[in-house]
Amino acid sequence: MAPTASRTRQWLPYTAAVTAGLVVIAGAFVFVRQREAGNGGARTDCAVTLQVNSSTEKAALLVDLAERYNRSDRSIDGGGCAQVHVSALNSGKATEALATGWTHTGLPQPQVWLPTSSLWTGQLRLLDEAAGRKLQTPDQYPSIANSPLVIAMPQPKAELVRQRGSLGWGEILGLSGRDGWADFGKPEWGRFTFGKDNPNLSTSGLAATIATYYAAVQRASDLTRSDLSNPAVTQFVRRIEANVSHYSDDSVDLLRSLAEADLAGGAGSTDDMSAIVLQEELVDLYNTGALSPRQDGQERGRRPNVPLVAVHPREGTFNLDHPFVVLPSADERQRAAATDFQKFLTEGDQQESFARLGFRDHERRASAELLASVGAEPTGGLNYFEPPDPEVVGAMLDGWSTLRKKANILIALDTSGSMQAKVGTRTRFQVASAAAGKGLALLNAEDRVGLWSFSSETQQRPKSPYREEVPLGGFDQKRINSKIAALHVEGGTALYATVRAAHRELLDRYDPQRINAIVVLTDGKNEYSRDNDLARLLDEVALDPQRPVKVFCIAFDRESDFATLDRIAKASSGKAFDATDPAKIDEAFVKLVSSF
Repeated sequence: MAPTASRTRQWLPYTAAVTAGLVVIAGAFVFVRQREAGNGGARTDCAVTLQVNSSTEKAALLVDLAERYNRSDRSIDGGGCAQVHVSALNSGKATEALATGWTHTGLPQPQVWLPTSSLWTGQLRLLDEAAGRKLQTPDQYPSIANSPLVIAMPQPKAELVRQRGSLGWGEILGLSGRDGWADFGKPEWGRFTFGKDNPNLSTSGLAATIATYYAAVQRASDLTRSDLSNPAVTQFVRRIEANVSHYSDDSVDLLRSLAEADLAGGAGSTDDMSAIVLQEELVDLYNTGALSPRQDGQERGRRPNVPLVAVHPREGTFNLDHPFVVLPSADERQRAAATDFQKFLTEGDQQESFARLGFRDHERRASAELLASVGAEPTGGLNYFEPPDPEVVGAMLDGWSTLRKKANILIALDTSGSMQAKVGTRTRFQVASAAAGKGLALLNAEDRVGLWSFSSETQQRPKSPYREEVPLGGFDQKRINSKIAALHVEGGTALYATVRAAHRELLDRYDPQRINAIVVLTDGKNEYSRDNDLARLLDEVALDPQRPVKVFCIAFDRESDFATLDRIAKASSGKAFDATDPAKIDEAFVKLVSSF
């Protein structure tokens, strides 16, 4: 059955928001060019060119392997040779691009697609069915590498959990947010919360959501739409989502922050998180220093002081299978080249290259080095969930917004005089206001949202550099948009005073059942002499794991002090988004809002 029109309409706002400024996933793409110096020893007499588009997490490796292939003396069926060129695009963004003609990407039209998971081939199939097109991905496809989903925990916590024996998803991630580690004899560790990627932004986030549903129904296959509406199932999923610290747009960024804090000996930007749900490959990269700060010329940084351990839930897990998809755009000779390139990627030397990045091989086998890094498998190996029907995945994502953890969000919008500066034909304030409106449209109706404006004392605001425009309460997007449109722009930028006051406000209004967050949008730096004590501000907003209030910042325009905003965000275990190129502000808002 083809997806309904309403399903398609609900899906595409994410795509439109990111394209203007995937399909269920949004995100920027990166183009990876082949090295050109001397053609890298590549042959120049090949008549066949094969364009390959890879998901971003393995794209750099695919560039290297393509160059290795191009330097080889391999020939394809029918004679002759082929040159392989690799570009990179987020899997969900590539899904949307393949469904809409690809041309807007600016990348070469691919004949081979290497997404992170077959979940995306299923979603592309749905889009093609809905549009009445010939299916581009009608089949099952071979893997070139694999990475199972795991619950990654700091080693001391993982060892304590493992002492309890085989535990399920609900027993680990559903630990009471109030009692938390007290149930394990460690009350000093406080609440149990965990991090996961937003399934609207991440393959691992989507896989984690699917795994939760499978654990709820206590099956490893045949998840149905009727399962999704079962009250016991929704209650199980809601209980797990209630322990989310906040949703991430990129688990790699989360791990980089954790590694930086670990090596600095600090509290850690994920100090309120007991676990992170992500793919096993990233656990290995973290433990081997690939995500640690590094000096110039270093391939990897120092290994963290406290490694992460991969915990495998009893019911099973989801596998990200990295399929090799030959698209209908390939002609006969390109298909022959694709067959040979796929064979090349699954041969020993190339599979060792995947293993060095923490992947399992194309047959799901883990190297001894990988297991030594992330932790041993359960006796008898891993159990894997079967991918649900694409329509079930779509329905799951439609319903996730009602089950996810809700938020208290206080938005602080910079209305200083510099926001009058022009960005093309519009002012900075007009660009920022438009981006805020698009981002707000992605919030849940059950979120609680407030709006403050800030600059410095002005005639309209003589007693304080900030003012409450909309009280923190039930989300009323029309009212917020109306208030933003009526704001007057003048004055300096009282950044520190505003963040300090907003943080106190959310502590006073703290709700333990919600994500509590401040969103700061500014085009400048602190210009307020009455409050210029950054050290005191960082100390005040430092994360309290028992009552976490996180600060998220969007640095808008090149005059923004992004480095300081990043320090403020990290102190609170939040995140700063770099939109110093104003063209990226829409994308930054989508990523930011997806943290809630």
